[in-house]
Amino acid sequence: MTYGATILDAEGLRLSAEEKAFFRDANPFGFILFARNIESADQTRALCDDFREAVGRDCLITIDQEGGRVQRLRAPLARDWLPPLDHVQRAGAAAERAMYLRYRLIAHELRALGIDSNCAPVGDVACAVTHPFLKNRCYGSDAAAVARLGRAVAEAHLDGGVLPVLKHLPGHGRATADSHKDLPRVSAPAAELEQADFAAFQALNDLPMAMTAHLVYEAYDAERPATISPVMTQLIRETIGFDGLLMSDDISMKALRGAPQDIARATIAAGCDVVLFCNAPLAERRAVAEAAGQMNAAAQYRAEAALAARKAPAELDIQAAEDELAALMGGQVYG
Repeated sequence: MTYGATILDAEGLRLSAEEKAFFRDANPFGFILFARNIESADQTRALCDDFREAVGRDCLITIDQEGGRVQRLRAPLARDWLPPLDHVQRAGAAAERAMYLRYRLIAHELRALGIDSNCAPVGDVACAVTHPFLKNRCYGSDAAAVARLGRAVAEAHLDGGVLPVLKHLPGHGRATADSHKDLPRVSAPAAELEQADFAAFQALNDLPMAMTAHLVYEAYDAERPATISPVMTQLIRETIGFDGLLMSDDISMKALRGAPQDIARATIAAGCDVVLFCNAPLAERRAVAEAAGQMNAAAQYRAEAALAARKAPAELDIQAAEDELAALMGGQVYG
């Protein structure tokens, strides 16, 4: 079965008849959940069942559950976490173990609701100019440390039966604008980017899935954001060495200009395997799914490899994990 080259969302708490029919025909690779899709545990599980029933398979269902500002699940369905950078700083020398435990608990929360992927770890390296929308979502300002923490986060997800999605390739840390609203431009020279920003992603290039950044990197392609730049996709594949499934960030973000279906075509043409498209009416989702089309053979291979990385979660003693994390964090674990 060849997958549609999209990851899509739902308008509400359950799929409408029209959405079910559309998803059955379009067969998107997977789905993503937002806060508007979540009301209760039973309802969220039922919606995940709706998605899988519509496409007739155990498809990937992902979410943004970083903790801090970016977490779609909140109490009582999930713990309210500190922002990642605050968590790392509070844990100090124990940060790797503390991040592993944090995301192992998050993975357990997700799996309990039928969600088997998370858009984390964040491999972006923070710096003095990092925009506030991203700064405290980062794990630090040193590429080697960010890579070590990113590895701990990824392993926690995999051990919990949840597929991690590394973001945002090739590095969002130097953006001085919020790509949800504007197109950031990075003017740093190539050598500087490769030594700092790209290095964290090189160390994590074996992960099964990753997400692009809607940034212009002037040293490589002064015209096109990375998501729609063949030059940047080549850099991601060859310089960074990432050979997993490459998905775009949400193409409805304001950093990208034009009709969604045209952006979808440009994203696939640039070399992304999957287009992520969110927060749009059904007619626009239809147009994007048609424009993205079906995965080519290389994308399909990477998609199957990513799905094969999902595994049954290992046993987890919740109380022991919480107790250990609290000890590492000096008692302040949650936001």
